[in-house]
Amino acid sequence: MTNEQRAEQLLKLYKFDFDKIPKSDIVDLINKEISNYQNGSSEYIRVLCGYLLCIGDKTDASLLKKVKYGINFDVQCMIDLDWIECLENNTDKSDLIDYFINYYKDFQATDTDDYY
Repeated sequence: MTNEQRAEQLLKLYKFDFDKIPKSDIVDLINKEISNYQNGSSEYIRVLCGYLLCIGDKTDASLLKKVKYGINFDVQCMIDLDWIECLENNTDKSDLIDYFINYYKDFQATDTDDYY
């Protein structure tokens, strides 16, 4: 499966009911992706990080930083610094969550190859 297909599958599984998404599952998936990043679109890791933004707290900012700065430049560009700063500073994240939902609510994988 491509990263976009994995992102679409993840969105169908967890949807946007953030109270029911197990944070430990998202953290585990992020750590697995850091250890074994799949080349191609960065959409999958971005969705995971977006979920962590929505359900996470200050203690999760370091994991988002690890993703942003520890994989590659494409991922660095996909993970919004505002997400990290919001968690670090414990500021209102409702606008960021609304943006995440609006961006991904109708997401469909468009790639058919494993690599661009």
